[in-house]
Amino acid sequence: MSLDAKIEFPVIEFRSSDLERGTNGWHQLCKKVREACETFGCFEVVNDTISTEVREEMFRLMKELVEVPVERKQKNTSPLPYRGWIGPCAQVSLLYEGFGIGDVSNFDSVKDFAQLMWPEGHPRFCDTAHTMGTQLEVLNKLIWLMLIDSYGLEDESLKMNYTTLMRMMKYMPPPPGEYEIGFFAHTDKPVSTLICENQISGLEIEVNGGQWIRLSNLSPSSFVFVVGDPLKAWSNGRLKAVNHKVMIRGDKDRFSIAAFVIPNKGTVIKTPKELIDEQHPRVFKDFDFMEFFSFAFSDPERRSDSGQLLNEFAALSPPVSN
Repeated sequence: MSLDAKIEFPVIEFRSSDLERGTNGWHQLCKKVREACETFGCFEVVNDTISTEVREEMFRLMKELVEVPVERKQKNTSPLPYRGWIGPCAQVSLLYEGFGIGDVSNFDSVKDFAQLMWPEGHPRFCDTAHTMGTQLEVLNKLIWLMLIDSYGLEDESLKMNYTTLMRMMKYMPPPPGEYEIGFFAHTDKPVSTLICENQISGLEIEVNGGQWIRLSNLSPSSFVFVVGDPLKAWSNGRLKAVNHKVMIRGDKDRFSIAAFVIPNKGTVIKTPKELIDEQHPRVFKDFDFMEFFSFAFSDPERRSDSGQLLNEFAALSPPVSN
Protein backbone atom coordinates (compact mmCIF):
# COMPACT_ATOMS: atom_id res chain seq x y z
CA MET A 1 0.00 0.00 0.00
CA SER A 2 1.76 3.13 -1.16
CA LEU A 3 1.18 6.05 1.19
CA ASP A 4 3.46 8.61 -0.40
CA ALA A 5 6.70 8.72 -2.35
CA LYS A 6 8.85 7.99 0.72
CA ILE A 7 6.76 5.71 2.92
CA GLU A 8 5.67 2.21 1.98
CA PHE A 9 3.44 0.68 4.64
CA PRO A 10 4.21 -3.05 4.95
CA VAL A 11 1.68 -5.46 3.48
CA ILE A 12 2.59 -9.08 4.26
CA GLU A 13 0.80 -12.00 2.68
CA PHE A 14 0.59 -15.17 4.75
CA ARG A 15 0.72 -17.84 2.06
CA SER A 16 -0.03 -21.35 3.26
CA SER A 17 3.18 -22.57 1.59
CA ASP A 18 5.23 -20.32 3.92
CA LEU A 19 3.51 -21.25 7.17
CA GLU A 20 5.38 -24.49 7.83
CA ARG A 21 7.70 -23.70 10.69
CA GLY A 22 11.40 -24.15 9.95
CA THR A 23 11.19 -23.77 6.16
CA ASN A 24 12.95 -21.05 4.19
CA GLY A 25 9.61 -19.45 3.41
CA TRP A 26 8.76 -19.37 7.12
CA HIS A 27 12.05 -17.73 8.08
CA GLN A 28 11.65 -15.08 5.38
CA LEU A 29 8.12 -14.39 6.54
CA CYS A 30 9.27 -14.10 10.16
CA LYS A 31 11.92 -11.58 9.14
CA LYS A 32 9.36 -9.44 7.30
CA VAL A 33 7.01 -9.48 10.29
CA ARG A 34 9.76 -8.53 12.74
CA GLU A 35 11.07 -5.71 10.55
CA ALA A 36 7.57 -4.30 10.09
CA CYS A 37 6.93 -4.37 13.83
CA GLU A 38 10.29 -2.76 14.58
CA THR A 39 9.88 0.00 11.98
CA PHE A 40 6.15 0.75 12.02
CA GLY A 41 4.78 -1.09 15.05
CA CYS A 42 2.09 -2.56 12.81
CA PHE A 43 1.52 -4.09 9.40
CA GLU A 44 -1.25 -5.25 7.11
CA VAL A 45 -1.51 -9.03 7.10
CA VAL A 46 -3.32 -10.56 4.14
CA ASN A 47 -4.71 -13.92 5.19
CA ASP A 48 -7.72 -15.88 4.04
CA THR A 49 -8.08 -17.97 7.22
CA ILE A 50 -11.18 -15.96 8.07
CA SER A 51 -13.46 -16.06 5.04
CA THR A 52 -14.93 -12.90 3.59
CA GLU A 53 -18.35 -14.44 4.21
CA VAL A 54 -17.70 -14.59 7.97
CA ARG A 55 -16.42 -11.01 7.99
CA GLU A 56 -19.36 -9.71 6.00
CA GLU A 57 -21.82 -11.56 8.23
CA MET A 58 -20.13 -10.17 11.36
CA PHE A 59 -20.42 -6.61 10.10
CA ARG A 60 -24.05 -7.20 9.12
CA LEU A 61 -24.77 -8.47 12.62
CA MET A 62 -23.03 -5.44 14.10
CA LYS A 63 -25.56 -3.26 12.31
CA GLU A 64 -28.25 -5.20 14.15
CA LEU A 65 -26.35 -4.80 17.41
CA VAL A 66 -26.20 -1.00 17.32
CA GLU A 67 -29.98 -0.92 16.91
CA VAL A 68 -30.52 -2.67 20.25
CA PRO A 69 -32.27 -0.41 22.82
CA VAL A 70 -29.90 1.61 25.00
CA GLU A 71 -31.16 -0.02 28.19
CA ARG A 72 -29.88 -3.37 26.88
CA LYS A 73 -26.58 -1.94 25.67
CA GLN A 74 -25.96 -0.58 29.15
CA LYS A 75 -25.98 -4.14 30.49
CA ASN A 76 -22.67 -4.73 28.69
CA THR A 77 -20.61 -3.56 31.67
CA SER A 78 -17.27 -4.43 33.22
CA PRO A 79 -14.95 -2.85 35.79
CA LEU A 80 -12.06 -3.43 33.38
CA PRO A 81 -11.24 -1.05 30.50
CA TYR A 82 -12.18 -2.01 26.92
CA ARG A 83 -14.79 -4.59 27.95
CA GLY A 84 -18.10 -2.77 28.36
CA TRP A 85 -20.38 -0.68 26.16
CA ILE A 86 -19.33 2.92 25.53
CA GLY A 87 -21.78 5.24 23.86
CA PRO A 88 -21.02 8.57 22.20
CA CYS A 89 -19.36 10.79 24.81
CA ALA A 90 -16.95 13.70 25.07
CA GLN A 91 -14.29 11.55 26.81
CA VAL A 92 -13.86 9.38 23.71
CA SER A 93 -15.77 10.86 20.77
CA LEU A 94 -19.31 11.90 19.99
CA LEU A 95 -19.01 9.76 16.85
CA TYR A 96 -17.98 6.55 18.63
CA GLU A 97 -19.90 3.58 20.01
CA GLY A 98 -18.30 0.32 21.12
CA PHE A 99 -19.20 -3.05 22.63
CA GLY A 100 -16.90 -5.62 24.21
CA ILE A 101 -16.99 -9.41 24.45
CA GLY A 102 -14.44 -10.75 26.90
CA ASP A 103 -12.93 -14.17 26.16
CA VAL A 104 -14.52 -14.30 22.71
CA SER A 105 -13.06 -17.74 21.92
CA ASN A 106 -15.21 -19.11 24.77
CA PHE A 107 -18.67 -19.78 23.31
CA ASP A 108 -20.37 -19.34 26.68
CA SER A 109 -18.90 -15.83 26.97
CA VAL A 110 -20.32 -14.91 23.55
CA LYS A 111 -23.67 -16.45 24.44
CA ASP A 112 -23.84 -14.48 27.70
CA PHE A 113 -23.23 -11.25 25.79
CA ALA A 114 -25.86 -12.08 23.16
CA GLN A 115 -28.48 -12.84 25.80
CA LEU A 116 -27.94 -9.41 27.31
CA MET A 117 -28.53 -7.78 23.95
CA TRP A 118 -31.25 -10.14 22.71
CA PRO A 119 -32.98 -11.89 25.64
CA GLU A 120 -34.68 -14.25 23.19
CA GLY A 121 -31.25 -15.38 22.00
CA HIS A 122 -29.40 -14.87 18.72
CA PRO A 123 -27.70 -18.13 17.61
CA ARG A 124 -26.40 -16.65 14.35
CA PHE A 125 -24.62 -13.85 16.19
CA CYS A 126 -23.14 -16.32 18.69
CA ASP A 127 -21.82 -18.65 15.99
CA THR A 128 -20.37 -15.87 13.83
CA ALA A 129 -18.76 -13.87 16.65
CA HIS A 130 -17.28 -16.99 18.23
CA THR A 131 -15.91 -18.19 14.88
CA MET A 132 -14.34 -14.86 14.02
CA GLY A 133 -12.98 -14.27 17.52
CA THR A 134 -11.43 -17.74 17.68
CA GLN A 135 -9.77 -17.34 14.29
CA LEU A 136 -8.41 -13.92 15.24
CA GLU A 137 -6.92 -15.50 18.36
CA VAL A 138 -5.23 -18.17 16.24
CA LEU A 139 -3.84 -15.54 13.87
CA ASN A 140 -2.43 -13.53 16.77
CA LYS A 141 -0.69 -16.64 18.16
CA LEU A 142 0.82 -17.26 14.74
CA ILE A 143 2.29 -13.75 14.59
CA TRP A 144 3.71 -14.11 18.10
CA LEU A 145 5.38 -17.34 16.99
CA MET A 146 6.93 -15.51 14.04
CA LEU A 147 8.36 -12.85 16.35
CA ILE A 148 9.76 -15.53 18.67
CA ASP A 149 11.46 -17.35 15.80
CA SER A 150 12.75 -14.14 14.22
CA TYR A 151 14.65 -13.38 17.45
CA GLY A 152 15.82 -16.98 17.82
CA LEU A 153 13.98 -17.49 21.11
CA GLU A 154 12.29 -20.46 22.73
CA ASP A 155 8.50 -20.72 22.62
CA GLU A 156 8.32 -20.19 26.39
CA SER A 157 9.72 -16.65 26.04
CA LEU A 158 6.33 -15.27 24.97
CA LYS A 159 3.91 -17.71 26.49
CA MET A 160 1.18 -16.55 28.85
CA ASN A 161 -2.38 -17.28 29.78
CA TYR A 162 -4.71 -14.69 28.33
CA THR A 163 -8.13 -14.06 26.89
CA THR A 164 -9.00 -12.37 23.62
CA LEU A 165 -11.34 -9.42 24.01
CA MET A 166 -13.25 -8.51 20.85
CA ARG A 167 -14.50 -4.96 20.55
CA MET A 168 -17.11 -4.11 17.93
CA MET A 169 -17.10 -0.42 17.06
CA LYS A 170 -19.22 1.99 15.09
CA TYR A 171 -18.18 5.50 14.02
CA MET A 172 -20.91 7.81 12.84
CA PRO A 173 -20.16 10.25 10.01
CA PRO A 174 -19.34 13.84 10.97
CA PRO A 175 -21.21 16.85 9.58
CA PRO A 176 -20.82 17.27 5.80
CA GLY A 177 -17.35 18.43 4.84
CA GLU A 178 -15.89 17.88 8.32
CA TYR A 179 -12.92 15.70 9.28
CA GLU A 180 -13.22 14.72 12.94
CA ILE A 181 -11.61 12.48 15.52
CA GLY A 182 -13.38 9.14 15.94
CA PHE A 183 -10.92 7.91 18.56
CA PHE A 184 -8.05 9.85 20.14
CA ALA A 185 -4.36 9.11 19.50
CA HIS A 186 -2.93 6.37 21.70
CA THR A 187 -0.73 3.32 21.91
CA ASP A 188 -2.47 0.05 22.81
CA LYS A 189 -2.25 -1.17 26.39
CA PRO A 190 -3.06 -4.84 25.63
CA VAL A 191 -0.13 -6.93 24.41
CA SER A 192 -1.19 -6.86 20.76
CA THR A 193 -4.22 -6.15 18.62
CA LEU A 194 -5.73 -7.31 15.34
CA ILE A 195 -8.04 -4.86 13.57
CA CYS A 196 -10.35 -5.24 10.59
CA GLU A 197 -12.79 -2.76 9.09
CA ASN A 198 -15.74 -2.70 6.72
CA GLN A 199 -13.88 -1.10 3.82
CA ILE A 200 -14.36 2.45 5.10
CA SER A 201 -10.94 3.80 6.07
CA GLY A 202 -10.22 5.83 9.17
CA LEU A 203 -7.23 4.29 10.93
CA GLU A 204 -4.16 6.52 10.96
CA ILE A 205 -0.69 5.80 12.34
CA GLU A 206 2.13 8.10 13.36
CA VAL A 207 5.47 7.72 11.58
CA ASN A 208 8.73 9.68 11.59
CA GLY A 209 7.97 11.39 14.89
CA GLY A 210 4.89 13.37 14.00
CA GLN A 211 3.75 12.53 10.49
CA TRP A 212 0.34 10.88 10.30
CA ILE A 213 -0.56 8.53 7.47
CA ARG A 214 -3.98 7.08 6.70
CA LEU A 215 -4.26 3.35 6.07
CA SER A 216 -6.58 3.37 3.11
CA ASN A 217 -7.42 0.72 0.53
CA LEU A 218 -6.92 -2.19 2.91
CA SER A 219 -7.58 -5.53 1.27
CA PRO A 220 -11.02 -7.10 1.96
CA SER A 221 -9.18 -10.14 3.33
CA SER A 222 -6.65 -8.29 5.46
CA PHE A 223 -6.15 -7.32 9.08
CA VAL A 224 -3.86 -4.80 10.76
CA PHE A 225 -1.61 -6.22 13.48
CA VAL A 226 -0.67 -3.63 16.12
CA VAL A 227 2.14 -3.88 18.67
CA GLY A 228 1.00 -2.89 22.17
CA ASP A 229 3.05 -1.37 24.99
CA PRO A 230 3.64 -4.71 26.78
CA LEU A 231 5.00 -6.31 23.60
CA LYS A 232 7.38 -3.39 23.21
CA ALA A 233 8.55 -3.94 26.79
CA TRP A 234 8.93 -7.69 26.22
CA SER A 235 11.17 -7.01 23.20
CA ASN A 236 13.43 -4.67 25.19
CA GLY A 237 12.26 -1.74 23.10
CA ARG A 238 13.00 -3.35 19.74
CA LEU A 239 9.36 -3.49 18.67
CA LYS A 240 7.56 -0.19 18.24
CA ALA A 241 4.30 0.52 20.05
CA VAL A 242 2.67 2.59 17.33
CA ASN A 243 0.70 5.72 18.12
CA HIS A 244 -2.57 5.55 16.20
CA LYS A 245 -6.00 7.16 16.00
CA VAL A 246 -9.24 7.07 14.01
CA MET A 247 -10.24 10.05 11.86
CA ILE A 248 -13.68 10.13 10.27
CA ARG A 249 -14.99 11.83 7.15
CA GLY A 250 -17.63 11.13 4.53
CA ASP A 251 -21.30 10.28 4.92
CA LYS A 252 -21.31 6.58 5.88
CA ASP A 253 -21.06 4.74 9.18
CA ARG A 254 -17.70 3.05 9.73
CA PHE A 255 -17.61 -0.31 11.50
CA SER A 256 -14.48 -2.01 12.76
CA ILE A 257 -13.54 -4.98 14.91
CA ALA A 258 -10.51 -5.21 17.19
CA ALA A 259 -9.24 -8.33 18.97
CA PHE A 260 -7.13 -7.42 22.03
CA VAL A 261 -4.85 -9.82 23.92
CA ILE A 262 -5.50 -9.36 27.66
CA PRO A 263 -3.19 -11.43 29.92
CA ASN A 264 -4.74 -13.05 32.97
CA LYS A 265 -4.32 -11.59 36.44
CA GLY A 266 -0.85 -12.23 37.82
CA THR A 267 0.93 -12.19 34.44
CA VAL A 268 4.35 -10.56 34.56
CA ILE A 269 5.77 -8.91 31.44
CA LYS A 270 9.45 -9.82 31.34
CA THR A 271 12.17 -9.28 28.74
CA PRO A 272 13.94 -12.53 27.75
CA LYS A 273 17.60 -12.53 28.76
CA GLU A 274 18.55 -13.28 25.14
CA LEU A 275 17.35 -9.78 24.15
CA ILE A 276 19.61 -8.06 26.69
CA ASP A 277 23.31 -7.52 25.93
CA GLU A 278 25.95 -4.77 25.79
CA GLN A 279 24.50 -3.37 22.57
CA HIS A 280 20.98 -3.64 23.93
CA PRO A 281 21.01 -2.88 27.67
CA ARG A 282 17.86 -3.59 29.61
CA VAL A 283 15.22 -0.90 29.02
CA PHE A 284 12.22 -1.96 31.11
CA LYS A 285 11.80 -3.55 34.51
CA ASP A 286 9.59 -6.61 34.91
CA PHE A 287 6.01 -5.55 35.67
CA ASP A 288 2.62 -6.98 36.46
CA PHE A 289 0.36 -6.52 33.43
CA MET A 290 -2.82 -5.80 35.38
CA GLU A 291 -1.03 -3.21 37.51
CA PHE A 292 0.11 -1.45 34.34
CA PHE A 293 -3.35 -1.79 32.78
CA SER A 294 -4.99 -0.26 35.87
CA PHE A 295 -2.38 2.51 36.01
CA ALA A 296 -2.91 3.40 32.37
CA PHE A 297 -6.65 3.89 32.81
CA SER A 298 -6.67 5.31 36.33
CA ASP A 299 -6.78 8.90 35.09
CA PRO A 300 -8.89 9.79 32.00
CA GLU A 301 -6.55 12.69 31.30
CA ARG A 302 -3.74 10.23 30.59
CA ARG A 303 -5.51 8.18 27.92
CA SER A 304 -3.98 10.05 25.01
CA ASP A 305 -0.41 9.37 26.09
CA SER A 306 1.46 8.52 22.86
CA GLY A 307 3.22 5.70 24.67
CA GLN A 308 4.65 7.76 27.51
CA LEU A 309 2.72 5.84 30.17
CA LEU A 310 4.83 2.73 29.58
CA ASN A 311 7.99 4.78 30.14
CA GLU A 312 6.52 6.34 33.25
CA PHE A 313 5.43 2.99 34.66
CA ALA A 314 8.24 0.62 33.71
CA ALA A 315 11.20 2.28 31.97
CA LEU A 316 14.62 2.12 33.53
CA SER A 317 16.72 5.28 33.26
CA PRO A 318 16.99 6.75 30.68
CA PRO A 319 13.44 6.26 29.33
CA VAL A 320 13.01 4.85 25.85
CA SER A 321 10.79 6.25 23.10
CA ASN A 322 9.97 5.05 19.59
